[in-house]
Amino acid sequence: MTYLYVKSLHIIFVVTWFAGLFYIVRLFIYFAEAAEKLEPEKTILQNQLKLMQKRLWYGITWPSAILTLIFGSWMLYLYGSLPNWLVVKLGFVLGLFLYHLSCHKIFKQHQSGLVKQSSTQLRIWNEVATLFLVSIVFLVVVKNSLRFLWGVAGLVLFAVILMLAIRIYKKIRTR
Repeated sequence: MTYLYVKSLHIIFVVTWFAGLFYIVRLFIYFAEAAEKLEPEKTILQNQLKLMQKRLWYGITWPSAILTLIFGSWMLYLYGSLPNWLVVKLGFVLGLFLYHLSCHKIFKQHQSGLVKQSSTQLRIWNEVATLFLVSIVFLVVVKNSLRFLWGVAGLVLFAVILMLAIRIYKKIRTR
């Protein structure tokens, strides 16, 4: 019974962590676009966006990431073994934590007023979290019945579709 409660809490914090990751990069995009505005609009927008980023990052995203790690580790302990699919999933989770840390780097840049990425680059960066989400969910749901080659091919196809969607959106926006 403990396992199911821990699993439920793990899923809840995974959801809030991903919500934070998706929204923080959206705020990064708005911050980069605000940098192109004229004063005083630029300063007003960027100050508000910095505040929103800070509240989201430290109030939701970081705590959710830490609680996901705690409940995930606890679940792993209760699970008692490490099947192959779980090893692959943990690899994706490690990648997701690296993604999180790279978002933290962008967050710190924005908090000091620096914009190093364009809004288009950040839109592409936003989709990386989607790739992690799709990969992790499929691994957890289908476990051993997932053929690795088909899984990778599907992931690559999904990434190509996301990149095409970003390009189409950019063309529509510039019209």
